[in-house]
Amino acid sequence: MTYKIASWNVNSVKARLGHVQQFLSEKKPDALFLQELKGEILPEISGEYTATFVGQKAYNGVAILTRGEQALVSKKLEGNDTDEQARYLEVDWNGIRLINIYLPNGNPLGTDKFDYKIKWMERLLHRLNELRNTRVPFLVGGDFNVIPEDRDCYDPALWRNDALYHPETVKQFRKLLNLGLTDAFRTFNQESEVYTFWDYQAGAWPRNKGIRIDHFLTSPAITDKTLSCTIDKTPRGWDTPSDHTPIILEISE
Repeated sequence: MTYKIASWNVNSVKARLGHVQQFLSEKKPDALFLQELKGEILPEISGEYTATFVGQKAYNGVAILTRGEQALVSKKLEGNDTDEQARYLEVDWNGIRLINIYLPNGNPLGTDKFDYKIKWMERLLHRLNELRNTRVPFLVGGDFNVIPEDRDCYDPALWRNDALYHPETVKQFRKLLNLGLTDAFRTFNQESEVYTFWDYQAGAWPRNKGIRIDHFLTSPAITDKTLSCTIDKTPRGWDTPSDHTPIILEISE
C-alpha cells in the first residue's frame, strides 16, 4: 500500500476552493497540506477528508486534510509564546507525524520581518531535532519560502539580495538537512528549471521564470519509504490560479 501526500499554497482557499476540490477529485491524495488560507474559517472542502486547520484573518493559515482520522499535536511552533501567526500545524496520521508549514517570507531584508524568518527557522530546527532524537517518523511539507540552490531559480543573480535566497536563509535550510532530513524532490529529480512558484507579473508563468520554494523534507524512516516526489504544474495553468502549484510525495506504508 502507498500513500500520496500533496502540498499546495493556494493563496486564499476561499478564492481557490473549486481548484482544491478539482485537485482532490483528479489526483485523489491521501493527505493534502494547504497553506496561505487567508481566513479564520476553513470552508467545507470534501466529505471524504478529515480536516484540521489553524487560521488567521486575511493572512497566513495552514490546513491538513487526510483520508481517515488524524490526531492534533500542535497548532503552534514552540519557542515563542507571543507569536500569533498561523503558520504551523502538526498531526499524527497512520503512524506518521505530518507537519505543515508556511514559513515566513522575510522581506524586506534589514527589517523585523527578516529577523522573524530566521528565528522561526531556528525554532523549526529545534522542534525537528526533538522529533529526530525521539525517533518519531515525520515529514515536513509546505511553502518554505526558501530557494535551496541556483538551479532552483530562473535567474539566481536577481535573488541574491532577497530573503528567499539570502545566505543566512540558505544556511538555516541546510541546518535542517544536516539533521538527516532529505529534500524529497531532489532525491528523484536533478534537473534545473523545475519550479513551484511563478509570479503573476511580467509573464513569469508562460516564460517559466519561476522558483522552487515548496518542499517536502523527510526524516530517515520516511526517506526509506519514499517512492517519488513530483511537481504538478497543471493547476498553475487553470483560470485564476494560485501563483504556486502542488508538490506530491508518494511513500510506502
